[in-house]
Amino acid sequence: MKSSAGRSDPLPSVHLYEDSSTKTLDLQEIVDYLKSRFGKISVDIRPPLFKAEAAEQIARDLAATKVRDPMNQNVEMGPLPGEVEFERRLLSDPGSKTVGVLYDGSKLETVARKLLPAEELNTRHAHVVFTNRLFGTWDTDDGRYHARVSVYGFPSLISTSGIVEAPAKPKDYYTIKRRYMALGMLVSSEELKADFKGRFIDYDDPRLTEIMKGYVMQALFYHLGFEPFCQDKQCRLFNAHWQEELILAQLGSRSSEFCEMHSRILEELKI
Repeated sequence: MKSSAGRSDPLPSVHLYEDSSTKTLDLQEIVDYLKSRFGKISVDIRPPLFKAEAAEQIARDLAATKVRDPMNQNVEMGPLPGEVEFERRLLSDPGSKTVGVLYDGSKLETVARKLLPAEELNTRHAHVVFTNRLFGTWDTDDGRYHARVSVYGFPSLISTSGIVEAPAKPKDYYTIKRRYMALGMLVSSEELKADFKGRFIDYDDPRLTEIMKGYVMQALFYHLGFEPFCQDKQCRLFNAHWQEELILAQLGSRSSEFCEMHSRILEELKI
């Protein structure tokens, strides 16, 4: 990680794009948080990036990012008319939610980049796009797509569905679910969730805004050229793979939100 000591470059203007479908995400609270952390930083809130303007081409581009086979990265297939129509409907109603569709995160980022203002396609601007679309990235280690909470780049994407679906729930959750299945018994997701209430993040969770503060910080660390992840499980920059790790990193009780190293970097960046 490079040092921020003696930094002369101004901090970028930060643009946060709404996810209208997520009712418990308060972007104004995140704006206030960033200003408390960075000082005189410019932050604004913008409407959803994926919206109905030029809907036909955007719908086609979005449909083309759909993952065809989670176990095969190289499926070549153009979007079907029904898939384009599905995306067109979502664009016309940003408050609607997607269900059961996985997008390729890298391809989705490319589509998003095309929608950014031309004059803001430079490092003086950091774009953070919230979306309810669930996206994943290809993992070469086990040869499959994995759902992700975020993809950091230009722009950075953060999935409000991914925060629910990507980090694994407590191990006991899956153990109990398998036991029911082995006995031929049906148990609804809502019943299981009730037994594990508080131990994972759910849709429209009241804790969502607080949790997303950490993911926006990861996006900005990446934009500034730092490693966005930390090894300390109690630092907001920790890359959590389990829901309980996520809750500890973002909501855990501690004297500081960040480890000693990242707290020092933040102090050096503050203006």
